[in-house]
Amino acid sequence: MQRIALLLCLPIGMAAGLHPAMCQTRIEGQRLPIIDMHLHAYAVGEENASAVNPATGRPSTAKTSTELRDMSLAELKRYNVVKAVTSGPGETVQWWQEAAPDRIIRSAWVDERSPLPDVAQLRADIQAGRVHALGELILQLRGMSPNDPRMEPYFALAEEMDIPVGIHTGLGPSGTPYDPCCPNFRVTLGNPVLVEEVLIRHPRLRIYLMHGGWPYLQETKAILSVYPQVYADLATINWIIPREEFHGYLLELIHAGFGKRLLFGSDQTVWPEAIGMAVEGIESAAFLTEEEKRDVFYNNAVRFLRLDGE
Repeated sequence: MQRIALLLCLPIGMAAGLHPAMCQTRIEGQRLPIIDMHLHAYAVGEENASAVNPATGRPSTAKTSTELRDMSLAELKRYNVVKAVTSGPGETVQWWQEAAPDRIIRSAWVDERSPLPDVAQLRADIQAGRVHALGELILQLRGMSPNDPRMEPYFALAEEMDIPVGIHTGLGPSGTPYDPCCPNFRVTLGNPVLVEEVLIRHPRLRIYLMHGGWPYLQETKAILSVYPQVYADLATINWIIPREEFHGYLLELIHAGFGKRLLFGSDQTVWPEAIGMAVEGIESAAFLTEEEKRDVFYNNAVRFLRLDGE
């Protein structure tokens, strides 16, 4: 039954004359599959143990690293998130993947604290099948632009090995430049237009703009319009900013014709409950058709990740 439901929600089913109402988020009480393009595997330490969810005002209910992993994986299962592109400290991501090998897709990341990865080791990890994506590249928090020359070897490798790259765009938490972690943070470094020179140098590179480029709506539209290999995930903005603001931004991207290139993401960090909040952010968008929701939740990611053969 689930396979039939999936077929109904694909464009081929619509082309065959099936009514849009037949495409549902649930079939007989079972959720249809979701792909999360923006999950993080973190350990619980002193710096994040009491972190407050900015949307709820409550700290994480996970008090240990094991609880955070197990609660996050339970939420993925609850919402039928069948694949999740997961980044974080390498050992932690591996630990999560060992617990859910069919669900977790390992991605190499760049954060604001750790040194840039060793290119030779990264190549070896990709070749061995240990790493399948590059990102989240949180360059803005380091005071780096996506077109920074230091990133050139990584983009060249990703293009050569044909793995997708997720680049942090948009903003950071309030007060970020004053945080000891990130004195070089600048709002302007989150502008999606900064990926353009990267795309010119690497025309076969698959990039997705994390956080949907918000609040740079016009710049995001411009990049998506000119570069068909670029997609955008909706992580964080689908649960952390006011719902009316998120829906307005999403509607603009849909009206601009980018419904086939928007990706679901949660960016749950240390709050497992944010996975469900992110799902609800999409489900509650009444202006989306069921076909458009299936595209965001699943179909677009299948195409972008080239999972069609699985």
